[in-house]
Amino acid sequence: MKEYVTVAQKAQDDFFERKSQFIGAIAPASTEEEALAFLSEVRAKHRDARHNCFAYVLKNGVKRCSDDGEPQGTAGVPILEVVEREGITDVIVVVTRYFGGILLGAGGLVRAYAHAAKLAVDAAQRKVMSPAVLLRLKMDYNQYGKINNILSKYTAVLQNTEFTDMVTMGILFIERDVEAFRAELTELTAATVVPEEVERCMGEFPL
Repeated sequence: MKEYVTVAQKAQDDFFERKSQFIGAIAPASTEEEALAFLSEVRAKHRDARHNCFAYVLKNGVKRCSDDGEPQGTAGVPILEVVEREGITDVIVVVTRYFGGILLGAGGLVRAYAHAAKLAVDAAQRKVMSPAVLLRLKMDYNQYGKINNILSKYTAVLQNTEFTDMVTMGILFIERDVEAFRAELTELTAATVVPEEVERCMGEFPL
């Protein structure tokens, strides 16, 4: 399992260039089917638009792009280059163009499609998908505050907390932080709180 950066949800932004409207839309997609489903969704929404150009990059190495009727190399490739330059994967970016009647030329199209793609990427909240470890901690109530206070030092997401005769916390840690946390926890609690490893998985962490 290898760490990668993707987007958390769909997003979009737009701008006008010499009366043409360019709408950049982005969505997470872990398979080609998901990418093409989002493309179909955008096409249905903007069925009266002249072009719906796109690029998608998947973590399995698959990448595709299309100029959708624009001159070759002026739309799909610029969108793809933005996605790759931003270092994100498992995403699709679709740029819709409503033609405004003024030709932009090849250079103008390249710049416009790249800009629309960048706007879409910037509009989306990114997240890290990384090898992770889910730990379960049981502690006395007088230890809960101290342990909760050190969590901000680590890339970790609290999954659940149960308050019974003791406090039980389920915490998902990015794998590289686990040993440092274990060491600090041992020192903080004089080894009275020993974390139980529940599972190893790919975890989602906000950027």
